[in-house]
Amino acid sequence: MSLKIGIVGLPNVGKSTLFKALTKSAVDINNYPFCTVEPNIGIVKVPDERLEKLAAMSHSKKIVPAIVEFVDIAGLVKGAAEGEGLGNKFLANIREVDAIVHVVRVFENANIIHVHEKVNPISDIETIHTELILADMATAAKVAFRLNKEARGNNKDSAIKLEVVEKIKKTLEEGNLANTLKLDLTDELTKEIVREMSLLTMKPFLFVYNVVNPDDALSPELEKNPHVKLDVKIEEELSEMDPADIEALELKKRIDDLVVASYKLLDLITFLTTGEDESRAWTISKGWTAPLAGTAIHTDFKEKFIRAEVINWQKLLDAGSWSKAKELGTLRLEGKEYVVQDGDVIEFKI
Repeated sequence: MSLKIGIVGLPNVGKSTLFKALTKSAVDINNYPFCTVEPNIGIVKVPDERLEKLAAMSHSKKIVPAIVEFVDIAGLVKGAAEGEGLGNKFLANIREVDAIVHVVRVFENANIIHVHEKVNPISDIETIHTELILADMATAAKVAFRLNKEARGNNKDSAIKLEVVEKIKKTLEEGNLANTLKLDLTDELTKEIVREMSLLTMKPFLFVYNVVNPDDALSPELEKNPHVKLDVKIEEELSEMDPADIEALELKKRIDDLVVASYKLLDLITFLTTGEDESRAWTISKGWTAPLAGTAIHTDFKEKFIRAEVINWQKLLDAGSWSKAKELGTLRLEGKEYVVQDGDVIEFKI
């Protein structure tokens, strides 16, 4: 499962510095607006100590972690929905991601330009949200116009879809993100029209508050949002240090908190496989049954699935080996209805 998370925000809030800290990539982090024109893309592994321990137990030749693709997208300014700044490019890039990490500047520093010449995190969040809402309103209006014509021609599916679009339009017109609207996505027509519209504000958001001290409390209005607090510049500096030096100096890296939170933002879990050749983490959606989870390894697994041998990763470590777990009876046989749990170690039988 390929995961792509866009890093967005106003110019000069620390997006590219955060990207460098995440990926240890050499990117342009100069102090001027629109430093990032084309999006930088980096692959980041999801920290998972379970995988390392299983690999040690199995004497695996290779370890393959779960990964997240982060995309550093050009800074947005007021008027982007009408094409101001790099608005059109920004909006096109953000449509391609699965979720949004919104970097918000909270720190004061006279030497770093703020695009509005004043640090105001609440206002900055509203600016980004307003531009995304305006862009989505334009999309919804076009789709509603088309569906209205089709519905007049007695197209029942279009009439049902139009009801969904009108609900979304009303939510946006009230100044709310589309993801605040409760829709029945188990309904095929609803799911189809939502997917077709590819709304920017339908995506899940996670805020990164760029602060001086991550342990300090912020205003209740900021704290209520799903967020991670980071001193982004410090995290970038720590990313260039040797891990042993970080430990010796008793410094704390917090960047992994963002990686894990971003992974969970999409309601994902990990199951594991382990053996002499490799130990690997596989990304799936929470609630997937065993045959569906098997498609993470190969699409054929869903149709050819017979059963799965399953054990919790800690129980496998406690047993010491796959064969010992089978002997102890802690290894379970599960069928097609089994819902895979985070941390399951699985061997599929097809």
